[in-house]
Amino acid sequence: MRWQGMPEFIAAAQAQSFTAAAKQIGTSVAHISRSISALEDYYNTQLFIRSTRKVVLTQQGELLLHHAKKAQSVLEQGEWALQKQQAQPSGQLKITAPVMFGEQFIMPLVHEYMALYPKVSVTMILSNQTMDLIGEHIDLAIRIGELADSNLKARRLASRAVIVCASPEYLNEYGQPYVLSELAHHQCLLGHADTWRFQEGERFRHIKIAKTKLRCNSGWALADAAMRGLGLVQLPDYYVQPALQQGQLKEVLHSFAIRKEPISAITPANLYQANATKALMDYLAEHLSDRLGASYDLGLGR
Repeated sequence: MRWQGMPEFIAAAQAQSFTAAAKQIGTSVAHISRSISALEDYYNTQLFIRSTRKVVLTQQGELLLHHAKKAQSVLEQGEWALQKQQAQPSGQLKITAPVMFGEQFIMPLVHEYMALYPKVSVTMILSNQTMDLIGEHIDLAIRIGELADSNLKARRLASRAVIVCASPEYLNEYGQPYVLSELAHHQCLLGHADTWRFQEGERFRHIKIAKTKLRCNSGWALADAAMRGLGLVQLPDYYVQPALQQGQLKEVLHSFAIRKEPISAITPANLYQANATKALMDYLAEHLSDRLGASYDLGLGR
């Protein structure tokens, strides 16, 4: 009986709204209000300061929420342990990934995964914005690069290098750069950023590109432009590696290349992983590296 009303309290505290909490749980606003009033009577303290627009936790409410979330996590882990042996993943997954990378590499693998596990349904959000996993109720995020948020649980799926390259024809005409200062004298093909990233020893450098003949948010389009001799380009290896191997592009400034970056699957650290989430991460970890290496053979980027 001590737990009665706690899910309603946690939902209202996180949403700062009885109405939003009712929608989240699938109940009425009146039920949320009664449940929280019962908790306040039980603990003989005010948990919320109520207004017409939102509700805000009191100091006592903040203290109770801190411990209630821990208890909720333990209960959820217990429920997960009981369900762990279910034969097939099922349920709703909400996923986010960067737009271009998600379209080209993640979504095809998600489609294959859904064909294997037809009881799973997916909501995919393709966005280059860093989303709040807990606030947006996201089960799994794909992120590229080093991770700074310690409140997230990460699993490395693959890695990528970032390469500066150009066609042999362009280099024959304009020369090959050997130091970073020479970039100012070259045509550079840009994506969404105005800077390119490099590394000198342990020092990272961001070089602002002054001259460009083309700006485009598609890596495949930029790789094609570089192969046609329009300029230098800095792209992840999966866009250009086959062209490098075939001699259509040549890498430059290799001594300043940044170290390989991780491609990771991220989940909230304080929540248990549903069977469907774990199965998807396993599938991505098994197949993503091969899919990145096979991108050119699949006809992507031509």
